[in-house]
This record gives sequence, structure tokens and C-alpha cells, in this order.
Amino acid sequence: MIRLMLICAVLLAGCSKGMTTFPTKAEDQATLPEHVNIVRVSSQNIGDYNKSFRRYHRSSLPFSGDWSYRIGVGDVISVLVFEHPELSLNQTNTTNDKLNGFEIQADGSFHFPYIGDIYAAGNSVQSVRQEVTQKLRAYINEPQVDVRILEFNSQSIVVSGEVGAPNRQSLTTVPLTLLQAVNAAGGWSENADISHITLRRGGRAHSVDLRGFLEANIAGNNPVLQAGDVVHVPERENQEAFVMGETIRNASIDVTSELVTLTEAVNEAGGPSKVRSDSRGIFVFRYEGGKMSVYQFDTTSPEGWLLGTKFTLAPQDVVFLTRSPLQHWNDTINQLLPTVSAISSLESLQRNL
Repeated sequence: MIRLMLICAVLLAGCSKGMTTFPTKAEDQATLPEHVNIVRVSSQNIGDYNKSFRRYHRSSLPFSGDWSYRIGVGDVISVLVFEHPELSLNQTNTTNDKLNGFEIQADGSFHFPYIGDIYAAGNSVQSVRQEVTQKLRAYINEPQVDVRILEFNSQSIVVSGEVGAPNRQSLTTVPLTLLQAVNAAGGWSENADISHITLRRGGRAHSVDLRGFLEANIAGNNPVLQAGDVVHVPERENQEAFVMGETIRNASIDVTSELVTLTEAVNEAGGPSKVRSDSRGIFVFRYEGGKMSVYQFDTTSPEGWLLGTKFTLAPQDVVFLTRSPLQHWNDTINQLLPTVSAISSLESLQRNL
């Protein structure tokens, strides 16, 4: 709001001059700074401005779609020996309707009849099955053994921040991706920034652009989560464009998540003030690459507004509708540029802090 008031004050300060025309020729722009580029938008060049300004970044996490669950302390497993029910603890407990099993103790082992302690922590189900089978051969001819995990208690991840229900989620034998974990936490809220999710792993924080996976199919931006991962979905910082001058109301337009065109932005500001505005004078100020570009739209005919429906606004764009009678164009530009440039530079500095 402070930025909006500041821009508005400077724009209105230059609106007391007399009638002029719009200089689109180089010789008429001689008084303008060298770093200013004037562009008259037409049907011939509108294709250059009908685009998204969203950029995707690749996650620094090494991508791997493989996942193999390793048994850990606190897990409960069942060991079924076919044709030997006396060795199996997998029947339903009628008291609490839970499956009985062998809980992995603090030292990583469980005790099995006849063969004693079996160390299971850090091992796969297959390796535990092989070890139990091997040791039972001393007592049973060709034992048929099945090992399963009844309760996954040893490994988990945490999801926090701008989600519906922040929670702790147990990892299982089924791989859990970042997108699945966020959805299992209630999905992201309308205020979430899924382009800058923080994933903490092994003492390091990684920025993950989940939107890059959803919209640009960057596979590495939807990593398989590992035990101990902490996922934080941050609150979105709004990115705005500004509509100033002779509109029904001056307004800041949110361009963070949706593509907004010039025509939509002017409409959201109530449209032009029909009494005082001059439809030839609709400009978009855009600071890019160290230079200021000023885009001019002639809306004395419907074609201008149609072109506006294809001109996508970028964050920190300033849309200005001029007053009638028109102020001197060069004077106006020279008054507006320092403020627009300063505000654009300030926004860039704040984003880099």
C-alpha cells in the first residue's frame, strides 16, 4: 500500500501540462534517457509479450526414484512359518483387535523361538526372511517363511507450514514423494508458495520448486522422501503490478500465481475514467535488464483493448492511464522514471536479502 501511494503521488504530480502527442520516432525522443526504450504495441509485435514470467528452478537434491524400506527400532513384524503355527505370532488379538508380532527392540533385534535373537534393524524384509529360514533349517526340513511389517513406527517425515493439517507421516514400503506428503497433510493453502518449499535433510536445507514438477515436469522437483526429512511450505510473498492515473480507482494487482493481462488489470481497477482519461495514453512501465521499457497502447479502437488481453503483466509493472488534456510526454517520462526505477530496484534488493 505504501508503494502504491508513493507511485500514485509521483504520477499525479506530472499531470498539469498541456496537450501533446506521443513520440514514437527516435528523433522525437531525444530528450529521453538512453536507457529508456519506447515500444508501441501492435498486432505485429504482441506475440513477444504474451508470455508467462514464471521461472522454474531445479532442486539441488540428488534425484532418485528408488526406495527400499529398512526395518528399524519400534517396528512390529510378523514371522509366519507355514505348517508350523506354533512358531507364528500373526493371529488377531481379540482384546484389542491388533495383530501380534515381534517388536524390534532398542538394540535392533527380536527374539524368535528356537533360533534366538535375530538382528533386524537396518535390514530389509527379504534379508530377515533369509536369515530366519537359514537358521530354522537346523530344526525344520525346508522351512517356508514369510516376513511382513505390521506396524511402521521407526521412520517418519514431518510436513509443516502453509498446509491444511501439518503432521508427522510414517514411511512404509511404498515410496512417499513430496507431492504425496503435502497432499496427505491436507494440501497447500491458498497462501502457500509451493515454488520455494524447504526440505531439510542431513543437516542441510534444500529449496524445492514443486510447481516446476507440476507445470514443467521437472522430475527431480518431486523427490522421494527419506527418514527424518522435514518439509516446510512457506507463506507466499505477493508480487504485484500497479494501475495508476485516470482509472475509477488506483489499485495493486496480484500477479503471483495467475497470469494477468493489461485489460484484466485495468478492468480490476474499475476501468478508465471516461471523463478525464485519454484512451491513446495507456502505458506500461517495466524495468528489466537494467533498462526501462515503456509500452504504449492505442485504445481509440477496440483493437487496442484486444491487444491488451494478450499483454501479460510482470511483477512490479506500472500501468498508467494519462489525463486529458495530455501532459508533455517527455516531461512526464522524465518525472516518472526515477520513481519507477527506484521502486523496482528496491523490490529486487528486498528479494535478494
